[in-house]
Amino acid sequence: MNENAAVGPKLSVNVNSWERVASVAVGALLAIDGLRNKNKSGLIKAAAGGYLMFRGASGHCPVYSVAGKHHLPDPAKNINIRTTLYVNRPSKEVYNFWRNLSNLPLFMQHIKSIKNIDETRSKWKASLPGHLGSIKWKAEIVKDEPGRLIGWNSLPGSMVENAGKVEFRQTDNGGTELRVVITYRAPLGVIGAGIAKLFTPTFEKMIENDIQSFKSYIETGVRPETKNLSKAIL
Repeated sequence: MNENAAVGPKLSVNVNSWERVASVAVGALLAIDGLRNKNKSGLIKAAAGGYLMFRGASGHCPVYSVAGKHHLPDPAKNINIRTTLYVNRPSKEVYNFWRNLSNLPLFMQHIKSIKNIDETRSKWKASLPGHLGSIKWKAEIVKDEPGRLIGWNSLPGSMVENAGKVEFRQTDNGGTELRVVITYRAPLGVIGAGIAKLFTPTFEKMIENDIQSFKSYIETGVRPETKNLSKAIL
């Protein structure tokens, strides 16, 4: 055999690492079970197992390719907001407000609701721009330094990965400097790739406006007016 012979086009990798591992594991179980039963259903199982093992070993899913997913999701579509703002309120008051995450929808227009499950966990629901519906997930407070810092992460298996951190620093004039970091990421897999397409510049701008609205809300107690953001271009 000619070692220089063409071996065909290289398959693109469009399956994430955790999916590859799961595909190999499940595929092996299906193949073994199918080969033990030499009937029609057994052959179907064996064939499905072989497909999953190929999918995991190669990192290429033909079904994803047909659906238009030729490569892994573009991480640039993730949203990372970092900002610093000053509010004319004592740091303890500002911290206490943020510590109860269910207060966030009072000034964050992209957050429809946050319902506390217990002292650290909560259910979130966010609106997408352009009347495209909403996304839901559960989050947990993972860092809590009273008066100084709050950090939260979405729980594993959530529809969207969300993380946030707010630092509070008392200023010399009795106000508070806030350092806010908020991140939205699509989860791994084809469903996550679809959600990533919703993370548009319009959605990012909406989050930025929401954070800046906090200053107005905490200082006046008046909820900011809804901004007429243009529809997202997906």
